[in-house]
Amino acid sequence: MAMAALRREGRRFLLSPISPNPSTAARSAMLSEDLSPLGTRSISTQVVRNRMKSVKNIQKITKAMKMVAASKLRAVQSRTENSRGLWQPFTALLGDTPSVDVKKNVIVTITSDKGLCGGINSTSVKISKSLYKLISGPEKETRYVLLGEKGKVQMVRDSKSSIEMTITELQKNPLNYTQVSVLADDILKNVEYEALRIVFNKFHSVVSFLPTVSTILSPAVAERESESGGKLGDLDSYEIEGGESKAEVLQNLAEFQFSCVMFNAVLENACSELGARMSAMDSSSRNAGEMLDRLTLTYNRTRQASITTELIEIISGASALTG
Repeated sequence: MAMAALRREGRRFLLSPISPNPSTAARSAMLSEDLSPLGTRSISTQVVRNRMKSVKNIQKITKAMKMVAASKLRAVQSRTENSRGLWQPFTALLGDTPSVDVKKNVIVTITSDKGLCGGINSTSVKISKSLYKLISGPEKETRYVLLGEKGKVQMVRDSKSSIEMTITELQKNPLNYTQVSVLADDILKNVEYEALRIVFNKFHSVVSFLPTVSTILSPAVAERESESGGKLGDLDSYEIEGGESKAEVLQNLAEFQFSCVMFNAVLENACSELGARMSAMDSSSRNAGEMLDRLTLTYNRTRQASITTELIEIISGASALTG
């Protein structure tokens, strides 16, 4: 209130028509023009206050998103660890042969539908593009099957002609094996392949995930590898019951293997996404706190400078009138 009273008195003195000499009148006119628009000095502090309010709101949002991701991660992580037991027997039986040379390859890239999770989606897309260049050739055909909105957005830019299928909103509902098996069956019915290569992020910890490629061979290629005595050569040592032929057994095994690996890959990628989002939101909250500290310091300095300037102008105006 004292500062407001001083400001009012200073304005009354400076706007007074009495002027003892021309120099004093000119100085009074200049100061009165500076002070005429109300709130001119407070505009800088107002901008800083608005910025501080925005940063505080952003910090609240990032902290809330981190807590939500942490709560979801605990639920998905246990399911992911349990799902690893589904595909491991298939790897022991049929193997994982990423170096197999086939003419028809399908790259299944698993990404997320939402962002704000670091570079997890960009990593999957980069791995998929590098794999595409590696396995492509003059007499070979390579196609993409994309799971997730973020992977679709990035791949459409320069690889639109090579995309066979796109599937989004996979994580809109809680993931289960039935949902993924129906999805895997839909992929097998709509694409022709000799090798399916699934690109996903394998979850290690909240701050660590490993880009992984799993290879699933078609029944014909698997039988060819088995007959040639490669990594699938031990398959002949098993006894087949039920009167089914080897080709039929391999067909069933390939379909079941694909659904199991897909189920585990989707859960692994979901865990990696939530862990990356936790880390990203934690970093964002810390950065918002640091920015808020800097803005607070700037606000205090600006406010102090404004008060000092007003006092100087009032004293200078009073001195000019009395002098």
